[in-house]
Amino acid sequence: MLQVDHASVFFAAWDGRTVHALDRVSFNIPERGIVVALGSSGCGKSTLLNAIAGFLPLSEGSITLDGRPVSGPGSDRGVVFQKDSLLPWKSVADNVALGLQFAGLGRSERRERALELLRLVGLTDFANATPYELSGGMRQRVGIARALATDPDILLMDEPFGALDSLTREQMQELLISIWARTNKRIFFITHSIEEALFLGTEVLVMSPRPGRVVARFNLDFVHRLAANGDARSITTSREFAELREEIRAILHNADNIRSAA
Repeated sequence: MLQVDHASVFFAAWDGRTVHALDRVSFNIPERGIVVALGSSGCGKSTLLNAIAGFLPLSEGSITLDGRPVSGPGSDRGVVFQKDSLLPWKSVADNVALGLQFAGLGRSERRERALELLRLVGLTDFANATPYELSGGMRQRVGIARALATDPDILLMDEPFGALDSLTREQMQELLISIWARTNKRIFFITHSIEEALFLGTEVLVMSPRPGRVVARFNLDFVHRLAANGDARSITTSREFAELREEIRAILHNADNIRSAA
């Protein structure tokens, strides 16, 4: 289990002020859990993800993964960024295998693992291509494969589909659910899209504007239904989905109004 306990982050702004970015956030991600942090820009979502990744130290509180304190980056956490950050001079397969190269695996073993993951994300035919030959959605598939290469305990996903067109975004969401169902990975996903949060999350954390706090939680099973029957439209057009979307929208709108009045 990944456990975040009363996590708070303060940092110094360029003008000398102290910014309170995250305030006493607590939650768990159990095995096969997908926790989605949802909120407007500036609510601390990326700060929280960076703390879990080990890129940013907490000011207060703690983060543990399977009982081990998170004190820095590690291969037990794979990160998928909003921008794919692929190395343009390396092939797709070599980009996927980059973490394995750092881990000291031989070239043939790295290649075998990379091809296995490219099959998982539907890019087998592009193993020898370079990143500039790929579409945005394909590049993010490579990013997911690269994050999975070291077999991490959890995937951390920083709005990875935010820059994609709506159709590609839907396809990537369904691909992620397929990968989750096949690998049983825990996932922490951040987004500002209510629909994406409802579609993907086994739990959705609704966050307030800075300082980021969890103001509401929703335990959901839409993703389990989709993994079972593959019928996304029956979920997104359901009355239950629409009612939850409007409930969360009202919570976010109220949180934004409170921030504006402060």
